[in-house]
Amino acid sequence: MSNETKDVAEETKPGETPSEAEALPRANAVGPGRGPSRRLKPRTKWTLGGVSLLVLMGLIGFYRHVIAWESTDDAQIDGYVYPVSSRVSGYVTRVMVDDHQYVEAGTVLVQLDGKDYEVRVANARAALANSEANAAAQKTGVPLTSVNTSSQLSDAQAAVTDADAGLAAARERFDAAQAALEQAEANDVKAQDDVNRYKPLAAKDEIPQQRYTQAVASQKATAAGVAAARASAAAAQEGVTQAQARLAQAQARLAYARTGPQQISVQRARADAAEAEAQKASAVLEQARLDLQYTTIVAPVAGIVGQRSVQPGQNVAPGQQLMTIVPLDSPNIWVTANFKETQLRHMKPGQPARIYVDTYGREYDGRVLSIAGASGARFSLLPPENATGNYVKVVQRIAVKIAFDKGQDPQHLLRPGMSVEPEVRVR
Repeated sequence: MSNETKDVAEETKPGETPSEAEALPRANAVGPGRGPSRRLKPRTKWTLGGVSLLVLMGLIGFYRHVIAWESTDDAQIDGYVYPVSSRVSGYVTRVMVDDHQYVEAGTVLVQLDGKDYEVRVANARAALANSEANAAAQKTGVPLTSVNTSSQLSDAQAAVTDADAGLAAARERFDAAQAALEQAEANDVKAQDDVNRYKPLAAKDEIPQQRYTQAVASQKATAAGVAAARASAAAAQEGVTQAQARLAQAQARLAYARTGPQQISVQRARADAAEAEAQKASAVLEQARLDLQYTTIVAPVAGIVGQRSVQPGQNVAPGQQLMTIVPLDSPNIWVTANFKETQLRHMKPGQPARIYVDTYGREYDGRVLSIAGASGARFSLLPPENATGNYVKVVQRIAVKIAFDKGQDPQHLLRPGMSVEPEVRVR
């Protein structure tokens, strides 16, 4: 050790710090086989301390981020795919769109030949006019039937009254003729008795011959009277029969006239049936118009056309798919993220989310909309059967639906099927 170093060491007491001037030679002193002293400067110490603090804060922030967010790379954008099909059969005359073309809702996509449906509309319109005319006629017949039945009832009642009076008069005439016949027969019997009594007396000339002759003439007269009375009685009987027939006919007419309410009901039923036929014809016309309208196939929603399979000149059937439309608006696309079941402990609908889209290298904001009711394995075509005894526990994945916040994709850049990496803030 040099003399200067030895002097400094002797002047410095234990527990005391040498001054800066005294420490300088010691810091610059070089011992045998040793380099300069490695003691750090205060500024360097402060720098190292600050860096250590920043690293510690970064580690704390990363830890807090890890426990507050759940993420997965098993995710993609999903969306509705609207199939476009024909509702009627027909011949394709024009196809207005092609694959990957953006269309608005209501845009004409395919035009079918509508001539056959125009003929159906014309036939249905004519059938409707005929049915409406028939319904109007049947409806007019209701009040006419009411008036006619009322008049028929009055006439039938009057006819029955007259026929009843006529029958009574005919019976009186018959009774009178019958009495006259009985009187004529009695006179004829008396005249015959006189002839029979006078004949032997006249033969013996006990009475004048003239008296006998008068008795014979009187008997002939009474016999003729009997014949006339019988004819009159027969005529009176025929009159009674005819009067009875007229009375029966009048009573039948009265009975028919009394069915007026039923006749009115029948006419009303016919009018209702005709009205129903008119309504049926109207429905047929409306269906024909709808079928004609369906020959123009329009886009149900706004979106991108895909899977176009229809060509001009093709005959299509009802329900045949012609193309698809993929809407790209916010409510129609979402993210399906398959999180591990161990990540769902604190996850629930309404939590904020960030979606990183691989295609564009940017993030979108969203929210958890819903969590699936079962795992993807349970929804598969062949669900796993764990009752074989060879069970191996595998972490299952549950689909989580994440909706994009509105207004983030005005250019409609997002497409169903794109790979994304969502992360959900669960704490």
